[in-house]
Amino acid sequence: MKVTSAEIVISAVKPEQYPNNNLPEFALAGRSNVGKSSFINKMVNRKNLARTSSKPGKTQTLNFFLINESLYFVDVPGYGFAKVSKKEREAWGKMIETYLTTREQLRAVVLIVDLRHAPTKDDVMMYEFLKHYEIPAVIIATKADKIPRGKWQKHVKVVRETLNVVEGDPVIIFSSETGQGKDEAWAVLQQLM
Repeated sequence: MKVTSAEIVISAVKPEQYPNNNLPEFALAGRSNVGKSSFINKMVNRKNLARTSSKPGKTQTLNFFLINESLYFVDVPGYGFAKVSKKEREAWGKMIETYLTTREQLRAVVLIVDLRHAPTKDDVMMYEFLKHYEIPAVIIATKADKIPRGKWQKHVKVVRETLNVVEGDPVIIFSSETGQGKDEAWAVLQQLM
């Protein structure tokens, strides 16, 4: 997909703030600092549409990015980051759960995991949550540029087995550095639209 326009339109915390048109939405989930912002930036060919930060836990709202006036990426707060109060974490949890379980425009959740390591307990919990609610998932195994190409399939196998990926949920090898997997990711998202 050729991206000609991309902009952040709203940062929402409750349903009445969500955009009120019927465009398809793809939520981006993953632990803090896994590279969600870098994924967005690579997918839309922009250096800093989504702000990357070395401080994990920066995203505290649902950030809606309108792409080509035809779909939204929705960046949700990263999970598994300790430096936020339990109360704040619970509030985020509620906000994310409300969005994921009630939003009709949601087509799929893009779950971003680090290809270099086995998915975390939080990744597994998130994937199980999506399967429990029958929400389609696309798994992006990012940071592929950090490991030799010859080891990619071995790492993908670990991702598939740890998450217990159901048949039909794609696992895409991705790199925000090289663009590896970008076309494949767009092809999958366009099918889901």
